[in-house]
Amino acid sequence: MRSSLDRIRHALSFEILALMLIVPLGAVVFHFPMQSIGVVSVVSASLATLWNFAYNYVFDRVLQRTHGTTLKTPVVRVLHAVLFETGLLLVLAPFIAWYLGVSLLQAFVMDLSFALFYLGYALVFNWGYDRLFPLPEWQNAVQ
Repeated sequence: MRSSLDRIRHALSFEILALMLIVPLGAVVFHFPMQSIGVVSVVSASLATLWNFAYNYVFDRVLQRTHGTTLKTPVVRVLHAVLFETGLLLVLAPFIAWYLGVSLLQAFVMDLSFALFYLGYALVFNWGYDRLFPLPEWQNAVQ
């Protein structure tokens, strides 16, 4: 399993790269000032970073207990990303509605759009991260 320092590197690099992509993209797509999307994104990223750390720890513990390894198959990677984004969606929509002064429905649609972006991003980022920083236990496994 990954160390706490590795998990911190993972969570921070995930969120920093995502912010660099999502703030300008969100401002253009949703027609809000970059500063407003930036605040929503930074608060969301901060909450997501905490969620990322806790969620990945629990997910890996469950995977280790149920499968004897933390190696993720493509199907498990998709499940991992979908569950992560679903949990985050439930927390972030009320904040977005409040901060941007939009309805919960509009905030939900915005958050869902961000979640769809992050779903693909999480899949690609985590796969790449695992390739850049593989665990010794994966040495003989086929990915």
